[in-house]
Amino acid sequence: MFTRIGEVMLYVNDQEETRNFWTEKLGFIVASESEEGADMKWIELKPTREAETSIILHDRKLIEKLSPELNFGIPSLMFFTDDLDRLHEELSEKGVKVGEIETFSSERTFNFADNEENYFAVMENDE
Repeated sequence: MFTRIGEVMLYVNDQEETRNFWTEKLGFIVASESEEGADMKWIELKPTREAETSIILHDRKLIEKLSPELNFGIPSLMFFTDDLDRLHEELSEKGVKVGEIETFSSERTFNFADNEENYFAVMENDE
């Protein structure tokens, strides 16, 4: 039986540049880094040290060689925040490409793009 989502794997072209985007622009922390052999490296990112779910950055080209059968499309991730307006403003000030704040069925959201033009969503959720 499933109990929670542990990791979301992102296959990226430049792990270091993407790590810098998530840490410097979005405030995530590097929870761990691992290298296995000369080529295999992954970087674990979390919004806070206590967060249960993490994002793992993998080198896309290497994973494509090791597992060509995988679907390498970017997952659709939804992040929650308790202050959508403040987060939208902070990301804009840091030069992050952000969309307009939209309201759908009383839920306020916006999207943003990372350094490789992958889009993610944020929804206000103050639970």
